[in-house]
Amino acid sequence: MNKALSTILVADDEQSMVEMIEIMLEGEGYLIYKATSTEEAEKVLDSKDIDLVISDMKMPSSGGIGVLKASLQRDRVRPVIMITAYASTESAVEAMKLGAVDYITKPFNLEEMKIIVKNALERRRLEMENTALKRRLKKKTGIKEIIGNSKEIQAVRAMILRVAESNATVLITGESGTGKELIASAIHAHSPRSGKPFLSINCGAMPEQLLESELFGHAKGAFTGATTDKTGLLEAADGGTFFLDEITEMPLSLQVKLVRAIQEKEIRRVGDIKDMRLDVRFIAATNRDPEEAIQNGTFREDLFYRLNVVHLKAPPLRHRAEDIPIFAKHFLDKFNAMNNRKIRGFTQEAMKVLEAYSWRGNVRELENVVERTVVLETADLINPENLPENIRFPSFDTNRVQIPDSGVDLEKQLTEMEKTMITKALEQTSGSKKKAAELLNMNLRSLRYKLSKYGISR
Repeated sequence: MNKALSTILVADDEQSMVEMIEIMLEGEGYLIYKATSTEEAEKVLDSKDIDLVISDMKMPSSGGIGVLKASLQRDRVRPVIMITAYASTESAVEAMKLGAVDYITKPFNLEEMKIIVKNALERRRLEMENTALKRRLKKKTGIKEIIGNSKEIQAVRAMILRVAESNATVLITGESGTGKELIASAIHAHSPRSGKPFLSINCGAMPEQLLESELFGHAKGAFTGATTDKTGLLEAADGGTFFLDEITEMPLSLQVKLVRAIQEKEIRRVGDIKDMRLDVRFIAATNRDPEEAIQNGTFREDLFYRLNVVHLKAPPLRHRAEDIPIFAKHFLDKFNAMNNRKIRGFTQEAMKVLEAYSWRGNVRELENVVERTVVLETADLINPENLPENIRFPSFDTNRVQIPDSGVDLEKQLTEMEKTMITKALEQTSGSKKKAAELLNMNLRSLRYKLSKYGISR
């Protein structure tokens, strides 16, 4: 959710109960709104953006059921938790049949309530993300969002269309910022599963126990704090596609469970004793060399072969330089609209700077640069002076130099580097030898000698 704080409406006619819940939940970082009647609750629901409702079953007027119905009428996916006396659990179960997600019996344990609230909000977040993704997929045409005209990206589009119709697992490799998740969502959008969920997780973004619970879910009592059953993301993605980003970062113990899920099409919640069938298409991605990770013992070979049925490489931006102007214009239009600017484009010199840069952060880095420049540019065209200094004057990064065990031919390497820099300087200056010499901090006579020596004709 985009809001900084999750918002919760607490509805109870006992002021002391409302205040106790308010203090407890505010301590967890939530923003609380209060109501002591169904009418007050409806006013809050009409005037505030509420993420979760907690309502006592016994309320003035139409009671807690009235609050439940009022919430569901306004937002079908907003979770509602009912509070009930121990002797009245039947009415709470009836409320769940009407759409409540859970109930708490009085007197309740505060730690238990915190967990139930957290799980309900997480469920809402996942449902909202899935709904938003479905809207995006309906608006977009999937493959047309893969921008560029280079032969490298045309090959990626062709591969997407070929594999989309199948159920084969796909492994996408490529550097950070090359659009691996966009490729995965395009495969889903063009597949027979496009009407079903597309869910994802970053395998290196959370601790092992939390990642296991998020993926596979857990049964009530599986561990301390597991007071209710929890649906895992794999189960929630049933019928659709699941994207495992940075798969080589997944702990080895979970890789074993994932192999079984792919091979047997079954999963088991943490702490459960029964298996459940799974109908999910798996797509995974990594910015590392998976075979090197296998050699290092951090990635299971059997998982690699299960995922690598189809291998798709996302090309780095430096290998498709002809696409840089297309991306730059796309991001310019995007950030013009976001910042209410009317910059018409890039000067020829600015575009040459963008095309000459190596873009180690790929498309994501280019997007960041264009956004920054749109904010700072005062003219109607983007000039090179307003591009970041590291883009205009890229330094030689000695940390990226690697010498193979077999050794290198240093003289040959230096010669090739010199030829490359001279050629780049001539391209950047539209063939002007004088300007190229100035860029390379050498005199014109030396440049002409080098051109003759290397057979570079300009």
